[in-house]
Amino acid sequence: MNLSITGRHLEVTPAIREYVLTKLSRTTRHFDSVIDTQVTLSIERLKHTAEVTVRLRGKDIHCTADDENLYAAIDLLADKIDRQVIKYKTKAQTYTHEPPKRQEITVE
Repeated sequence: MNLSITGRHLEVTPAIREYVLTKLSRTTRHFDSVIDTQVTLSIERLKHTAEVTVRLRGKDIHCTADDENLYAAIDLLADKIDRQVIKYKTKAQTYTHEPPKRQEITVE
């Protein structure tokens, strides 16, 4: 899994990087085929925003979370992306195709 963390109006410290890594490791526990993950952290006046885009085979999942605290926004983001990855995984597993039914032709 490739992980890139960028910050807008914010310097990404090693502590923030480690916190994001531990929180997003839950998604790899549920789904191993994560190709790429991009995290963007931004700070505005009283709003801290965390965004993530997870690239899976055949689908990109995007989530955004806002809070007054950056760590709380990352927690909310991890919960949201975890739920969406589980939802995608269950949909992918339930759409298995059954073999076509054979039609019997009787010749008289």
